[in-house]
Amino acid sequence: MGIVLKQSFQNLITTYLGFGLGAVNTLFLYVNFMSDTYYGLVSFILSTAFILVPFLAFGVQNTIVKFYSSFEGEDQDRFLSWMLVLPLFLIIPITAITYFLHQHIADFLSSKNEIVSGYVWYIFIIALSSAYFEIFFSWSKVQLKSTFGNFLKEVFHRLGVTLLLVLLAFSIINVDTFLVLTVAIYVVRMIVMLLYAFRQRKPVFTLSRKRTNSSKLDRQRTAIIKYSTLIIIAGSVATLLIDIDKFMIGKYVAIENVAYYAVAIYIATVIGVPARAMHQITYPMVAGMLNNKQWEEMRILYKKSSLSLLVISGLLFLLICCNIKSLYIIVGPAYATALYVVLCISASKLLDNCLGINNAIVFNSDYYRIVLAIGVVAVIVAVILNIVLIPTLGINGAGVATLIATVGYSLAKLLVVQAKFKMQPFSKKSLLTFGVIATLFCGFYFWDFSFNPLVAIVVKGTMLGSIYLILSYKLKLSLDINNAIDSLLRTVFKR
Repeated sequence: MGIVLKQSFQNLITTYLGFGLGAVNTLFLYVNFMSDTYYGLVSFILSTAFILVPFLAFGVQNTIVKFYSSFEGEDQDRFLSWMLVLPLFLIIPITAITYFLHQHIADFLSSKNEIVSGYVWYIFIIALSSAYFEIFFSWSKVQLKSTFGNFLKEVFHRLGVTLLLVLLAFSIINVDTFLVLTVAIYVVRMIVMLLYAFRQRKPVFTLSRKRTNSSKLDRQRTAIIKYSTLIIIAGSVATLLIDIDKFMIGKYVAIENVAYYAVAIYIATVIGVPARAMHQITYPMVAGMLNNKQWEEMRILYKKSSLSLLVISGLLFLLICCNIKSLYIIVGPAYATALYVVLCISASKLLDNCLGINNAIVFNSDYYRIVLAIGVVAVIVAVILNIVLIPTLGINGAGVATLIATVGYSLAKLLVVQAKFKMQPFSKKSLLTFGVIATLFCGFYFWDFSFNPLVAIVVKGTMLGSIYLILSYKLKLSLDINNAIDSLLRTVFKR
């Protein structure tokens, strides 16, 4: 776990820095200096763009991670270069469709909110830039260099948006300029990632020539294309489960509700940060373990990652959910309509985190087709539930729909790994950790302080965090975390 812990810690710092900036943007700057309508528009544009990303990337970001370690020498160079070209087979026709059917697409997107109609190309350019950013990020990840890419993924665009919102607050720019520059931020981020990735390993383009003996890459081209095609579905499933609710809210109710929902989702998504940080480095490692059939090493990593993520995300779950009422007093009563969305999505994120490297195992293995089929069913369920629940329950209905679909999807992936690899991530310590989380939640969620909400958050958070950390350390819920704490304490006291 050495390289995992080191780069995971570095990624955790940059990821939380990004989320800190995002919190400032989401909970303060957007709320105070942009109207709910335009904030909803920004959220709708980004969510729609992210839904397109898996299609424009052609699944290449996952394909690089899965197949790179199986090639050597010239085949690696040819494989990487080919991965740069493959997405164009979808990008070119999708660009043509967007150009010739622009007005029809605009009419569809703006059926409930006319303000959306003028921003179709904004959506497309952000999607295209994000797609190639992910490809270049995977290019660097397979070189086991994930920290800088994670900084760009988590911090760069949020810092850019922070600066734009400050300019908007001082009336230096207007909302239209803000939207144009937001698109530019995503384009610049892609270019910076490209330069960094090529610095780690330059692409090598060679003219095709006849070979007396076919290389391993030539023999696997069909398998690679098939995998990439199916990963489009996998990426779409993951993205749709995250963003389809915001898209459908924009289709069924007033667009300012997208802003309220986006704030709730952002708050709950903080719980998923530790998993995101760890997955940047564990994905290529798991791919290597599968290619080299290192089953015991994978089993150990599966259990350790699950327990560590459960302990860390459990603390975040408690701090967020037990303070959410006070936080919404600060943010504003309109946004508090999404309180139950926070609880629903937080619960789904906690479950997803406790599965550890489950996603890395299933999507890098030969059983990803099973999970893809399950994922398609999960998306269909999510869409149907959104159609039924949003008109009756509003944005809280979208939260319930997402909770049901994502929990079912996570449990299905857990069962696939158990059935095919005869391994599961849980232990007695997992049950003990869940018990600690449930007990503290019941003890603190219904305990409200009547004084200043910011002070209430600090007081309750300090009490809750201290009790949780002490129990975690004394009960030795995770030896990796205990060792990290011991190492930190030794470093502090030596000084």
